[in-house]
Parts: sequence; C-alpha cells; structure tokens
Amino acid sequence: MQRTFAEVDVFTAVPYRGNPLAVVLDGSELTADEMQRFARWTNFSETTFLLPPTDPAADYLVRIFTATTELPFAGHPTIGSCHAWLANGGTPRTPGRVVQQCGVGLVTVAQGDDGRLAFEAPPMLRFGAVDDATLAEAATALGIEPSAIVDSSWIDNGPGWLGVLLASADEVLAITPANTPLKLGVIGPYPAGSPHAYEVRGFFPDGTTTFEDPVTGSLNASAAQWLIGTGRFQAPYVASQGTAMGRAGRVFIDTDTTGQVWVGGDAVTCVSGTVEL
Repeated sequence: MQRTFAEVDVFTAVPYRGNPLAVVLDGSELTADEMQRFARWTNFSETTFLLPPTDPAADYLVRIFTATTELPFAGHPTIGSCHAWLANGGTPRTPGRVVQQCGVGLVTVAQGDDGRLAFEAPPMLRFGAVDDATLAEAATALGIEPSAIVDSSWIDNGPGWLGVLLASADEVLAITPANTPLKLGVIGPYPAGSPHAYEVRGFFPDGTTTFEDPVTGSLNASAAQWLIGTGRFQAPYVASQGTAMGRAGRVFIDTDTTGQVWVGGDAVTCVSGTVEL
C-alpha cells in the first residue's frame, strides 16, 4: 500500500543541520512488527507513524519507534510529526494548539506566529538523586573523573535519561564516550553573554554499542525542568546540541505563567512522497 511519507529535519531551520525523522502519515492497519521493521530499515534515531486518535481530545495519535524498540514519548519526533501533520493538511481542533496522543498520554504542541512549534514538557517519570555506583559508572563511561560532575539527577520523562552537569560546554564537547547501558544526557554551560545557555550531548545504547543523538527533545525537556527547577538557569534561553557531530541543533526553552516548561524548535521537510508499506 502506498502511504504518504516525509523526512523532516528537526530543531533546525536549515536542512541537514538538525536531527532527521521519518514520518509515515498514515499508519493505519500496520502491525507493531511492521512498524518496527520499517523503523529498522530507515535506520534513523526515530521513525513515527500517525494514526487516528483514540482519545477524543487529541488531534492525532503517534507511535514512535527507534531501530529496535517503541518509545512512549520523544521530543524531536513530537515536533517533526506535528510539522509533517500540519504540512499535509492537518487542522487542529483549536487553532494554534495541536494535541498529540502518545504513550505518555496527551502532549500539547503550540504553534507560534513564526511557525515554530513547541511542546509542553511532560512530567518526569523518575527524578532525583543518582546512587554512587551508577554515578561512578556514568563517569567511567564518559571518560571523566567523578569530581568533574557538578550535579546529577535522574531526568527520565520516558526514554530513561540520567542527567550529568559539567562545569563548561568545552568539557562536554571534549567527551569521547565508552559503551554503556546508561542513557546519559550531558550538559555544560557556555560563558555568560554567549548566544546559547549550554551545550547538550545525549548518549544512548543500542544493543551493546553507545551512540550519540544529534538533537534530543526529550532530554532537553527534562534537562530544562531540572536546571530551571534548581535555579541554575532562567528561561527563556536557547540550548545548543549536535556541535560535536557537525550539526547545529537549536532548542528554544521557555516557561509560561504557571511555570510549565515548553520546548521549541524549527523543522523543515527535506523529503516528501510515498512509501510502500
């Protein structure tokens, strides 16, 4: 069956500088095994499939797959899927507010006047202190001394992130990770007055091998909740990610009057057409 398909670059307004996402606009009648098989074939960090919502409050339902597993939530697939849905004629029930249904429930995506999309950061499923043994394992995997870690916390909003704060962006960019079963989000501040508040790198395992994600919405969401909540940063600000991979991802962090964190980013369609599925 021919299905509408797009490849979207997320967290960038310039093609091929962000994080690519494959989007199947009509995933109806596909089994989970068929979705997983296609996601393995695309070999992107994530591939999404859009479906009619089962919750009447949602505009669409999205299923998110890595090459090996299904995720309950991920950030760049949220913005990229919403971008593709709107670009292909999707009309939200409420103008300027798209409601996405996914594994963690309903996620609101706001569309700014400039077209930039921002999602409401979901609540964390696990947050708080990291035990000494796990922190030592993280330091070893990152090739740093435990004393180099300024702060740490579980910042898991679905994927399982462990947040590690270092003293500077330069220290983050110098990391060469070893293989680890941990999902590590490493953050380091830029000097005051820089265009970006901090540099982010996200490392995740696939089998026994650790890979780096170019730009990670879920990580930036939970990192912002952590760092704003502890008073280390104040919104609005822009986070940089992907520099070590030759990308130029930009994540726009803001809060509303209730203190809710919003994670924004540009998206651009690089490939559009159909796929046989």
